[in-house]
Amino acid sequence: MSYDLAAAAATLRTIEPRFAPLVDRHGVPDLTLTRDPFASLGRAIIYQQLAGAAAATIHRRFCALFGSGRFPRPARLRASTVEMLRPAGISNAKALALLDLAAHFTDGRVSPRALLQAGDAEVAAMLLPIRGIGPWSVDMFAMFGLCRPDVWPVGDLGVRQGLQHFLRLRALPAPERMLRAAAPWRPWRSLAAWYMWRVVEDRREKR
Repeated sequence: MSYDLAAAAATLRTIEPRFAPLVDRHGVPDLTLTRDPFASLGRAIIYQQLAGAAAATIHRRFCALFGSGRFPRPARLRASTVEMLRPAGISNAKALALLDLAAHFTDGRVSPRALLQAGDAEVAAMLLPIRGIGPWSVDMFAMFGLCRPDVWPVGDLGVRQGLQHFLRLRALPAPERMLRAAAPWRPWRSLAAWYMWRVVEDRREKR
């Protein structure tokens, strides 16, 4: 399940006509509420600060370490060691983060049901104590794992760059400027952020 993305896109293009060509060109993303918050968060840790293709390769190798090709369950990952994870290309820092994630899920500090039912602030409160998970990871999980419609990741460079070009600003906008600019787009700022990424992609293709 997800929110009505088509209706959200129609609202954005009505509020701000500059969204119209983006909606026409890119449509809307295919979002589905995650059935496995643990795997979704683990994937977010692996993908941090990596290009998509490289991250996908490491994620695939990581899952292969556990035989099934799927992301391991919390207890099985917690029983691993940093040395066991390194052959997949996982850094020490990310290995420690993944093990801490597994610990939080196995000892009950975080539960899938609680994440799916919690509000945005509660989700952040549960996840930020986990090693390797910061505000950006929480925002990405809320947007793509939980399909929350009104996440506006002011710390994401791509969204900042997209908004700069979208509004024709001279410099990258600061968080306060980003919040003011996106205020009229509530409660659909998650989709607006997705279109900011598309702005950046379009500019790269034109080069």
